[in-house]
Amino acid sequence: MPRALITGGSAGLGRALASGLSRRGWDVVITARHREPLEATALELGPRVTPVVGDVMDAGHRDHLAHVVGSLDLLVNNASTLGASPLPPVLDLSADVLHRLWETNVVAPVELIQRLRAQLTPTAAVVNITSDAATEHYETWGGYAASKAALEHLTLTLAAEDPDIRWWAVDPGDLQTQMHQDAFPGEDISDRPLPETVVPAFLRLLEVRPPSGRYRATELASAGAAA
Repeated sequence: MPRALITGGSAGLGRALASGLSRRGWDVVITARHREPLEATALELGPRVTPVVGDVMDAGHRDHLAHVVGSLDLLVNNASTLGASPLPPVLDLSADVLHRLWETNVVAPVELIQRLRAQLTPTAAVVNITSDAATEHYETWGGYAASKAALEHLTLTLAAEDPDIRWWAVDPGDLQTQMHQDAFPGEDISDRPLPETVVPAFLRLLEVRPPSGRYRATELASAGAAA
């Protein structure tokens, strides 16, 4: 059976992807920092989903993940942070927040890829979750946006350096997730789609296997509907 690893897999988009993949016969390893929600998610999703508690910024945890997953067909770097809530303007970003943004959103995904590269199968794919903020300029989003822009750049550079596998930066769009709520504290975000609504777009990505690059979930969904 194909095997996937999803970081930030206890809630939101990570949980939705784990559910969608496991229902289609994938064995899925999910990881996140907090034990209770992670293990509750795995229990609810069924025996194909394995929880591994830990922080992907920790080298020891990355080594443990490598031992658990074995050969790997899909890596989804979904774990991310906004840095602070409410989001501050660029000139108000503290050094601690900037370091946390880059370590979580850029350094950790790259170091996890470095650790697992030898275990990726010849037809494997790496999905790095990005954001429209990486290509737009929204007030107060500068720190987070810059980290996602860097992740996108690295994703496409990996595609140039290592063309044997697929490297995809995927923008899922605005979703009803806790992180998105943290970006808009006190506001009603119920008009945003649920994470489950974009899972078909990711499944189509895996089915069609387009060239390495940047993709938006809405574009993938439209292509699937037109096919």
